Amino acid sequence: MISFSKLLKENQFPKLAALLLLLLLLVIGAVPGYLTGHWQWQKLPPITSIKQLRQLRQQGLNLPGWETIEKSQQQIGGRKWLMQINKKQGTQTQAILLLLPQTDSKNQPEVEWTEIQSWQQWNVAQFRPAEFTVKLASTEVKVEAQFFRASTDKQTFAVLQWYAFPNGGNPSPIQWFVADQLAQLRKQRAPWVGVSIMIPMEPLGQVETTWSLTKSIGETVQRALMAAFL
Repeated sequence: MISFSKLLKENQFPKLAALLLLLLLLVIGAVPGYLTGHWQWQKLPPITSIKQLRQLRQQGLNLPGWETIEKSQQQIGGRKWLMQINKKQGTQTQAILLLLPQTDSKNQPEVEWTEIQSWQQWNVAQFRPAEFTVKLASTEVKVEAQFFRASTDKQTFAVLQWYAFPNGGNPSPIQWFVADQLAQLRKQRAPWVGVSIMIPMEPLGQVETTWSLTKSIGETVQRALMAAFL
């Protein structure tokens, strides 16, 4: 058994805190249902933006400063993703955007990142966590993501991935689950969109050289999702 002190030494405190919070939320949610006989998961609160989320996969995401030059749906694992190829206005810079919007109130993020890696047959290197902040009107949210270099025999990409939800974003399904449980306590939900951005880069180069551009696109995507779909 792993001791509490060992978890702290191994820098696992954030994960431990999330698990403890999850346990607390489950207890808070279960007690009223146990006392009344009406279990919360029998009928989840509605997702008010579900119609817009369903349209997202069909119509795509408009990104200010970028032109969509190609759009299609891709079967990745067991789900259909929207794939957009975008070109930055006035340049030759391109970015591939994969979006997986929630289309049902029971949909949950699961193993999307593993499925994309398997679909692309990537070799992953230079992996690190990343953060950026997005402002929209009077709202400011923090997004945590995963940033890495992905390569095949033919191409190399800088990749940024996270699950976007109304009050931020995180690459971990557990973090979305916590956000959704908190929202349910207010009779609301935390809709989500899986986001994977791929930016072509020099073969086997240093992914950090793309960070400024990648961060900028990530901010634009999160802002656009919050404004119209989340």
